Amino acid sequence: MNRKRLYIQEVATRDGFQNESRFVDTEAKIALIDCLSECGYAKIEVTSFTSPKAIPALRDAEAVMHRIKRREGIIYTALVPNVRGAERAISCHVDEINLVMSVSESHNRSNLRMTREQSFAQLRSVIEAVQKTPVSINVSLSTAMGCPMEGDVPVEQVLEWVQRFVDIGIHGVTLCDTTGMAFPSQVATLSEAVRSRFPALEVTLHFHNTRGMALANTLSALGAGIDRFDASLGGLGGCPYAPGATGNVCTEDLVHMLELEGFRTGVDLDGVLAASALLPGLVGHEVPGQLLKAGRRLDLHPMPSTEGGA
Repeated sequence: MNRKRLYIQEVATRDGFQNESRFVDTEAKIALIDCLSECGYAKIEVTSFTSPKAIPALRDAEAVMHRIKRREGIIYTALVPNVRGAERAISCHVDEINLVMSVSESHNRSNLRMTREQSFAQLRSVIEAVQKTPVSINVSLSTAMGCPMEGDVPVEQVLEWVQRFVDIGIHGVTLCDTTGMAFPSQVATLSEAVRSRFPALEVTLHFHNTRGMALANTLSALGAGIDRFDASLGGLGGCPYAPGATGNVCTEDLVHMLELEGFRTGVDLDGVLAASALLPGLVGHEVPGQLLKAGRRLDLHPMPSTEGGA
């Protein structure tokens, strides 16, 4: 059995909740994060310090970040868009900030209303400000495995953007399959290229299950040496360019598969399933995850009754 240690990073409370039309009460957010903190994650993306007008679902970022019960060994991270957001996050004692831009020009203009160069300049100013503090810096590169407007994104283009951020002092990068366009052999090629060129960089892969390939893509990334993955409780998270599609890879489905394959995730699957069972009541609809519905592989059932008439 392969007992390699993997690192699972929960993103539902930021990436998932930001797409929900129903506001999840602050107390409920805090209680859920506290529950997740008992489940053995490597990292939890708690919230986003963006404008409340832009993302009203996360308008309680300060209250949540200040009041969660932190567990030693877990990195508590938050997304920030600019220097002001970084200042807010630092005042709440985050362990890490997460910055975002797209590798493809079209998606960056559509999603962030800026050119890539404008985004890079803005994020550089954030990095320069944060480097004066002990807070770590991760950059998430959207559309690293395909753009819904441009199609395939060349590997070298991804590597060039990673290099530019490495050169200004980030500690980690997340390669995002933003709209679920990735496929296994492509994932292997990109993962091998990034690990070869940046052996000291903390590399995370972020898959969406838009076309049902997130678990297959994870296995391919594992084969290429990746050991860190984002996942979302219940599979929460949207995909704006594929209406009606599922979003992020589901945490419990991912952990279930990885544990069956002999990997050590450090994640308490029972605890995660209990947390996932709370989601429909919080967001007001069913969630895409399969394990909560079907049960684990060896959750056995009693024999059906054989009683019958003569």
